[in-house]
Amino acid sequence: MRIGIVTPAAKGSRSGNRVTALRWAKILRKLGHRVSVAQEYRDEKYDLLIALHARRSHPAVARFRRKHPDGPIIVALTGTDLYRDIHHSRRAQASLKLAIQIVVLHPGALRELDTTARRKAHVIYQSAAAVHDPATRGRALSRSSRRGFDVCVIGHLRSVKDPFRAAAAARLLPQSSEIRITHIGGAMTRQMEQHARREMRINSRYRWLGELSRSRTLRVLAASRLSIISSRIEGGANVLSESIVASVPVLASRIEGNTGILGADYPGQFQVGNTRQLARLLTRAETDPRFLSELRSRVKKLRPLFDPKQEQIAWAKLIRELGYT
Repeated sequence: MRIGIVTPAAKGSRSGNRVTALRWAKILRKLGHRVSVAQEYRDEKYDLLIALHARRSHPAVARFRRKHPDGPIIVALTGTDLYRDIHHSRRAQASLKLAIQIVVLHPGALRELDTTARRKAHVIYQSAAAVHDPATRGRALSRSSRRGFDVCVIGHLRSVKDPFRAAAAARLLPQSSEIRITHIGGAMTRQMEQHARREMRINSRYRWLGELSRSRTLRVLAASRLSIISSRIEGGANVLSESIVASVPVLASRIEGNTGILGADYPGQFQVGNTRQLARLLTRAETDPRFLSELRSRVKKLRPLFDPKQEQIAWAKLIRELGYT
């Protein structure tokens, strides 16, 4: 098949949407298809259009439908789609109606869909590859024996990510704590950049590295004792998949995009925006080896869901349902 993947994330971007689109393109090429990734649809002769983001990719969806009245469209829903746009945006709702199939990233997302959309929906977990750098593996294996307690936050500085929640929690830690927060992600606005730089000046536990390459980011993750995901909205964060595959315990905001993967009873969750609750979890993880071990054990049990082979199998099955092999 000739497949077009449309994503609002620009070429060269390291945003989650772009990472997802490129990973899907790689999977579909392995299945024997010809795949292009772009921000817009410009009347190319695709056999299938995959639109990532129901609202923002709606112009591409509508244009493809006009150009190819019988052409199949798959719409993949992001967090802002699921927990905001499909309930209020006419564009997002129209994209769902035009889609022959819908992709969501965790089972809990199905609850956000009406009966018609749910019938078209498929859950495809976002896979992540393990880090193969021997030096990183060595550092990861020795995490528990090193001084200091390294914690990473991976995500762009956007309000929807609540990016400075971990930094604020770190300020509440006891003086004896050796927790250090390393934050990786580009600032989406000048104001966010200024906030990060100001935080580094007043908070000795916080370090912002800006946007790094994917390989460097994964190395930092693999060498961390904990990963924090403080988002207000998520459809299924890439960093959550990556943390699970790296066997790095997670402290996550209690939102559907996190609980839908970790489970409602996962003990490392905190209420959105609750700085004190996050600080207590950080202290417990640092000082209670049994708690940290429990988090790691829960994460390890989820690893099979995020095997790249499983994601490839899921896409192959979805393509077959369209009548292609």
